[in-house]
Amino acid sequence: MEWKFVRLLSIGQVQPGMKLGKRIYNEEGLTLLAEGAELTSSILRRLEKLGVDMLYIQDQLTDDIVPPEMIADETRRQAIKQIRTVYRSMMNDTMGRMSYPHLGYSFRKMTEEILNDLGSREDVLIMLGDIHTTDHYLYTHSFNVCLYTLTLGMAAGYSREDLFTLGMGAMLHDIGKTRIEPKVLLKPGKLSDDEFSEMKRHTELGFAILKDEPFVPLLAAHCAFQHHERLDGSGYPRGIHEGEIHDFAKWIAITDSYDAMTTNRVYRRGMLPHQAVDILYGGSCTQYDQRKLEVFRDKVALYPVGLTVKLNSGETGVVTSVPSKTPNRPIVRIIEDAEGGSVQPYEVDLSQHLSTMVERISDR
Repeated sequence: MEWKFVRLLSIGQVQPGMKLGKRIYNEEGLTLLAEGAELTSSILRRLEKLGVDMLYIQDQLTDDIVPPEMIADETRRQAIKQIRTVYRSMMNDTMGRMSYPHLGYSFRKMTEEILNDLGSREDVLIMLGDIHTTDHYLYTHSFNVCLYTLTLGMAAGYSREDLFTLGMGAMLHDIGKTRIEPKVLLKPGKLSDDEFSEMKRHTELGFAILKDEPFVPLLAAHCAFQHHERLDGSGYPRGIHEGEIHDFAKWIAITDSYDAMTTNRVYRRGMLPHQAVDILYGGSCTQYDQRKLEVFRDKVALYPVGLTVKLNSGETGVVTSVPSKTPNRPIVRIIEDAEGGSVQPYEVDLSQHLSTMVERISDR
């Protein structure tokens, strides 16, 4: 039997001659490197320069299992292309004189397509985002936040019209960044105090752009305004408290923070989902709504398919699937025993073996 699997590895663990297990996208949502491509030293160096930190690699240790997709590739590509087209035009309009009469209509149509795609799939979980170059974080971030927020909104039972508004608010939450100076927006490192003050203006700028825009619900504009507010009043721009923040903005606060933490940036590598969720829970009741965090926790795959993990039994395995009902208890294919010896691969369903748990992420 031929064993074939995709393993999620840091780029430093990838050796020339290995084959890519899952495609890599560029800033436009187009395929930069296709699945099955053989990786050379020059390709790996180029990917590192482009900010790619982890790769899915074809492996011979386990069965042929494909990481699940939250949404169709064409839907993703068209959405990111639309975001990029509109946002780039706005960035180039340095005087803010151009109008975008179809902005609301096109983004509503895009939100509807994403919602239809999500609705056609059963028990969708929030998976680790696709691997992109870091040429321009804003485009893919806007898409991811919309995708994750709609997943949560569906789980929370919102009506379809509310989901449209929530999705548009999520998609457009950072539109104010198109009015931030590029040297601040694209700075590959920590911002100074003055630069951070400038960056924080994107919430007010976003509200100003959206509040009178045809086909954009006023509540979506308030999502742009409020997504950095926090329950304890420590957020911005107004420092308002829990009861003054709209529920939609509270959802987006969670997904915006989560995607920011799990996405690779030029100046730092992204966290794994379980690490980001731990940080979010550290802000439960002070920064983030606890009940919304619970919905989020139940809809996010903490250990992505392909990740190598060490169990508390001492065994090493690879996550092969994530049950939708118990996303924090994945199915793991054991490839090494507690002494580090190779074994005939077999699966352990952690949802059925409650005393067995992931102890840490393995670096093998």
